[in-house]
Amino acid sequence: MNQEDIADGFKMTELGPLPEEWQVVRLGDVAEKMKAGGTPSRKESSYWKGNVPFVLIEDLTSCNLYLTKTNEFITEEGLNNSSAWIVPARSILLSMYGTIGEAAINVIPVATNQAIVAIIPKQSLYPEYGAYILKFYARKLSTYNIQSTQKNVNKGIVEKFLIPLPPLPEQQKIAAVLSAVQEAKEKTEGVIRATRELKKSMMKHLFTYGPVPVKEIENVKLKETEIGQIPEHWQVVRLGDVLQLMRNGLTYRQERNHKGVPVTRIETISEGNINPNKVGYISGLDKSQIEKYRLLPGDILFSHINSEPHLGKTAIYQGNPPLILHGMNLLLLRTHPSVSDPYFLYYFLNHERAKGTFIGIAARAVGQSSINMGKLRNLPIFLPPLPEQQKIAEMMSAVDEKIRAEESKKKALEVLFKTLLHDLMTAKVRVHNLNIQRIDKGRVS
Repeated sequence: MNQEDIADGFKMTELGPLPEEWQVVRLGDVAEKMKAGGTPSRKESSYWKGNVPFVLIEDLTSCNLYLTKTNEFITEEGLNNSSAWIVPARSILLSMYGTIGEAAINVIPVATNQAIVAIIPKQSLYPEYGAYILKFYARKLSTYNIQSTQKNVNKGIVEKFLIPLPPLPEQQKIAAVLSAVQEAKEKTEGVIRATRELKKSMMKHLFTYGPVPVKEIENVKLKETEIGQIPEHWQVVRLGDVLQLMRNGLTYRQERNHKGVPVTRIETISEGNINPNKVGYISGLDKSQIEKYRLLPGDILFSHINSEPHLGKTAIYQGNPPLILHGMNLLLLRTHPSVSDPYFLYYFLNHERAKGTFIGIAARAVGQSSINMGKLRNLPIFLPPLPEQQKIAEMMSAVDEKIRAEESKKKALEVLFKTLLHDLMTAKVRVHNLNIQRIDKGRVS
């Protein structure tokens, strides 16, 4: 890039065009202290289960920006008999092994293992900005990887690593904008967790008492059955009794070239719904084959051959994509509409999977388990009257819709964060003239 191509107020630097008032510095030059940690001997039990929080890489990767807790603790004896040391609060913790460049700010004093370098910043480096700029440059830092059996960089590389350094007030404003988005994402994740817990509680309630308010459950007369207590007017039948169709799918060779008709694979329902981006394709089918194996709205796909964590996963087809065929290694369950609501059955099967029912009836083999179609047909299920089935399905669908909406919001916030991280750290977007309050979470007064 020629000087004349650089915008007014910018200059060319080792990191590309940056505002004239920004500097490019080595990370070590803006650190009061930079030191890796150490791990006490695991053989000495007296070094562990103490009161000193001990940080591992997984603590960094799971805490977003602020590290407030750890999974392990060491004793003062363990601290004194290793190269671990007490890192003061509001330092920057940076991963040098494995997930290189993962960064966080410790809200509490901690010790770290040798894979983490602690950076105590000078006054010229705002901790939140420092953590975010390291997240932004994580991929670049990883290119300095030392060739070894494990991907890593060392303290010397980190000290010499170049970062852009805006004036301190602009650092604080950049960090405040990014933290606001991060906080919104964390709150959304909290709503998702709470709604998932609500879903579990609702499912247990609805499949025990039916669609009645909690305050009225004492009025519901229950009876004991082979699959637990249910309202007296409910029946226990076999799964095969409510189905007009249970079958395996097309066994034709599938391609991933987007040519032909889309067809389901095990991966299509790996996340509990039908993902049109994880399908195969089959060419050369005639109209009769397409009509025979096309999914109809309300069809349930059931994973009967899979590893145990995924066995019994189900998804219900709601018409998207408009044409998709039933493929191999998934069973299709199609209900008698006059007997069973497909959405009720879908939620019931999810309920049974959570209870471990399907693992209990599966045949185990190395790497995967399978459920015989005969055993599945003979599976006992609850059968409320159809209007109650529909009411239960409506209530559960409303909770699922809330979860989907919050997950979409979370994805949008993740995209926004990545975009802002890039634009702010490259000065494509400036915030230096905005009236933004800085965020000092965890500051020790």
